[in-house]
Amino acid sequence: SEGNHYSVFLFDSIFPFRLVASYASDIYMVGQKEAKHACFKGLRLRFKEDIISQLPDPLICHILYHLPLQEAVKTSVLSARWRSLWLWVPRLELNSQDFTDLNAFVSFGNMFLTSDRDSCIHKLKLTITIGEIDNDASYVSSWIDAAIKRKVQHLDLHWCGVSNFFTKPLKLYNSETLVDLKLSEVLLDDAKFVYLPCLKTLHLKDNWYPNEATFEKLVSSCPVLEELNLIIHEEDTKTFRLQSRSLKKLNLVRAYFHFRSSDPGVVIDAPLLCCLSIYDYASESFIVNNLESIAKIDISLLFGSGVFDERKRSNVHSFLLGITRVTDMTLCANTFEIICGQYSELDLLPRFGYMSHLHVTSRISDLKWLPTFLDSCPNVKSLVLSWFCDYEKMISEEMSFPFVPQCMLSSLEYVDFKVRILGLTAEMKLTRYFIENSAFLKRLTLRLVGNSARDNYTLKELLRIPRGSTNCEVVIL
Repeated sequence: SEGNHYSVFLFDSIFPFRLVASYASDIYMVGQKEAKHACFKGLRLRFKEDIISQLPDPLICHILYHLPLQEAVKTSVLSARWRSLWLWVPRLELNSQDFTDLNAFVSFGNMFLTSDRDSCIHKLKLTITIGEIDNDASYVSSWIDAAIKRKVQHLDLHWCGVSNFFTKPLKLYNSETLVDLKLSEVLLDDAKFVYLPCLKTLHLKDNWYPNEATFEKLVSSCPVLEELNLIIHEEDTKTFRLQSRSLKKLNLVRAYFHFRSSDPGVVIDAPLLCCLSIYDYASESFIVNNLESIAKIDISLLFGSGVFDERKRSNVHSFLLGITRVTDMTLCANTFEIICGQYSELDLLPRFGYMSHLHVTSRISDLKWLPTFLDSCPNVKSLVLSWFCDYEKMISEEMSFPFVPQCMLSSLEYVDFKVRILGLTAEMKLTRYFIENSAFLKRLTLRLVGNSARDNYTLKELLRIPRGSTNCEVVIL
């Protein structure tokens, strides 16, 4: 029959192994030519027709759904039965660079994304890389409209290389089926009405927004939104206001830039937020409001460039007051220096009474401020420390800890040094500080460099340190 060898190949690929294996002993006993004949004869006897082609269309499309697009299209040559089945697969991932030219790309997309087909599209991913001369993107708008009409649930649009792309996604803003939406390097419309009732995950990367209200409206019009990944374009100096009564996880990235016409900022109002990751070296102010509870926060903030003046002090103060209910905090080296080395010199740190886990990355010289920060965290149970510095400075580094914070006398149970130590002066002072003064410490974890002579010296020094807690266990990795 037409394309018979393709059908047999596809059949053999997914047919249960044990049935094919039942022919193995018989085939082995005859010659190569007879073996081939016996195999096909046995298959014809048990299956007079291609059994896969007898499956209903929805089931075949479900099988093709799990194949790469190119492989799914190749099945069209199997027989007349398969010629158009791939067009009904509920997934399409298109990259313009996989086509010889723009016309071929548009033609293929039009063939698949015709709006008169009534089958649903589960996932649509478009990656478009086109030069400035080919920036007529009306076909993309029609594709998105067709996908929305066909009840798309996962939409991923990444536009590369065009500065004035305009989607006009009127139907996109009012999709009743979208669950996951990813937009990258897209200029968005300022729609009058936005409502995405099923959207749970939103990824926005380097997009352009006509004004601040466009972004605010987009997020606030997603009543069940749970996760937002926001990467702000480095030239965008707007203040981003985020209001959501359902958001649980937020990852925000805003790179540093030198030239700006205004003072950028971020305002977050999400009472159910339980995971917040911030990497923002551009925003002057970062405010978190109405935070009822939060499980984990990862902070990398500079609060703008320049000297630490009264304005920056006020911005740091407002931010710290908004995160006092955190239970798990990670601080980068620059943020730790600003909070402890600059802000705490002018103002008292707020009390982080809910915090149980703290991870600090710092320069070795800045760890002298650690007791000041720990003093504002009276209930910390677990502390992870990472530091960096050149070895010469570590040898001569003068480090002193003027007092013992309350948490080391009442709650601190686990300390983990996430760096390999050489046994240098600053490292041993820090180690001694925790072993001697932590009354309830259960475990201190250290990592050695793997140099036998250096490690032996470090171990001897550790054995000389008296334990502040009788239950303290020093774990060497």
